[in-house]
Amino acid sequence: MHAKFIELITKHVILSDQEKELCRRFMEPVLYPKNCIIEEEGKVPAYLYFVVSGFVRLFHYNEKGDEVTTHINCPPGFITSYINFSNQTRSDENLECITECKLLRIKRSDLDLLIQQTPSFKDFSIYVFQQSLSYNEKRSRELATLTAEQRYLKLMNEQPEILHHVPMQYIASFLGMNPKSLSRIRKNIIK
Repeated sequence: MHAKFIELITKHVILSDQEKELCRRFMEPVLYPKNCIIEEEGKVPAYLYFVVSGFVRLFHYNEKGDEVTTHINCPPGFITSYINFSNQTRSDENLECITECKLLRIKRSDLDLLIQQTPSFKDFSIYVFQQSLSYNEKRSRELATLTAEQRYLKLMNEQPEILHHVPMQYIASFLGMNPKSLSRIRKNIIK
């Protein structure tokens, strides 16, 4: 399972064999079943996860008690409630495996050690952090400026695998609409 992780890192930084071994040692492989909540709201996120296979989502409950999906991750990529993981504070979000998932995970203390011991991994973590900030800024702008149909078409073009593996109610929530609106948009596109 570590091969995809090492491959992703080496696209951005050069790792020595010793650094690769440290990554293997610190990143624990885990397998979770479909619909499993792996991090719960009200608790400090225990791990940062790297998605090897499967689909994972972050969600919280709004004031009406409805689930609001804020992030859907497909491989390869990192996911956790980042702010809470970084600051070691209680999260208001849940992390759920939408499908069966093969993940690598690392505790905050081990991540700190890995960053201290491997300068290349430190550079890679800065890159991941920058990508995360960029993604969140872009997503906020798109939710504010694109129509519901434009958001769906963008997802369809950029991440079609999500449409094949993630239930429509999660996709609708992630795109900032209700399932009926999404259904209507999909029918219009098919016509």
